[in-house]
Amino acid sequence: MKRKMLLALAAMTLAGSALAAAAPVGKGDPVKGKQIVDQVCAACHGADGNSVASANPTLAGQHQKYLYSQLKAFKAGTRKNPIMMGMAAPLSDDDMWNVTAYFSQQKIKPREAADKSLQALGKKVYRVGNPVTGVPACMACHAPNGAGMPDQFPRVGSQHAGYILKQLNDFKAGTDRQHPTMSDVASRMSDAEMKAVADYISGLR
Repeated sequence: MKRKMLLALAAMTLAGSALAAAAPVGKGDPVKGKQIVDQVCAACHGADGNSVASANPTLAGQHQKYLYSQLKAFKAGTRKNPIMMGMAAPLSDDDMWNVTAYFSQQKIKPREAADKSLQALGKKVYRVGNPVTGVPACMACHAPNGAGMPDQFPRVGSQHAGYILKQLNDFKAGTDRQHPTMSDVASRMSDAEMKAVADYISGLR
């Protein structure tokens, strides 16, 4: 079982490296990015990237290459979301770098976990995983404080619990989101574990 856990972590590292390699290096212009954000993105994600609705992810402080890779995926249709696919369609490559440069430089607003009764299980899954079912510790890739790893794994700390939970369910279902590593991890998690870890993550900072 220990060997399986190590293999799973190795696979996650390789997957993250591949994702980083897929996105070219680019800096972008946050001033130009803000113009697009104000016109297109702010209604759902907030003018500073801190969304108020749990259905819309907070993008402030997210790693630029991760945001860029997701916009590319929406535009290509490899990540399924009708609204975001439509929003990404007219964006040029420079537009995407500019928007992601702006969001990545914004300060994320920390939030508190909503359900204290879920914290014990959520903390266990996030920090230790579940060796019995082969669920690796989330912090191995997303860091103990949820900050992720630049160019490899996204920031998850202070994200809406409802959004995190939906993404885990989507990975598990393999419909709107498909990623070999995350789909495998989510498929091993119970509904209770997903709900608890999502709530725990929302309080990380």
